Amino acid sequence: MPPRRRLAPDQRRAELLDIGAQMFAALPYEQVQMDRIAERAGVSRALLYRHFPKKSVLFAAIYQRAADRLQARIRFESGRPLTDQVAAGLDAHMDYFAANRHTVLAANRDLAGDPVVQAIVLGDHRAMHDVMLAATGLSGAQRATMSAALTSWLMFVHTLCLEWLEHDRLTRDQVRDISLGALTGTIAALQDPSRTGVR
Repeated sequence: MPPRRRLAPDQRRAELLDIGAQMFAALPYEQVQMDRIAERAGVSRALLYRHFPKKSVLFAAIYQRAADRLQARIRFESGRPLTDQVAAGLDAHMDYFAANRHTVLAANRDLAGDPVVQAIVLGDHRAMHDVMLAATGLSGAQRATMSAALTSWLMFVHTLCLEWLEHDRLTRDQVRDISLGALTGTIAALQDPSRTGVR
């Protein structure tokens, strides 16, 4: 165990999040032990539980921080091709997924019934949806149609990424290309009045 150090509460919390994030990334959720996190941080179990009363609460804080950081990196501008801008956001998420495979699978498998964690997952989807929709510059019926299409596309990408992480039957490049291809096809279909009625 490392020597104990006196830290301000916010500094201690950040350190516990860092150590927890490392452990959740390295191990499946069920193998991560709170005692081990406390030991690596050089704190008592009681102090760890004072900040995070149970493992799922610590995990949720870690996942929320990751989602916040990813969303902060995503910038969309009206007038630029949507697919070009989405590629950067997709890459940022896939970088995180690849480096934190166990964490992402835990959020969507082990903690699929945890309302706090699922709110974070859906919140990330909503944030991506909102910035993408705003970048289209659409209004009225066209905006509503695009909104529905983007919601469906994000769920498709979500499912595809989990397939990649869990079973490794697709490469990262394939997931990226399939995702962007699906978005391109969706936009093309919405821009074809003969197929959608959207003008």
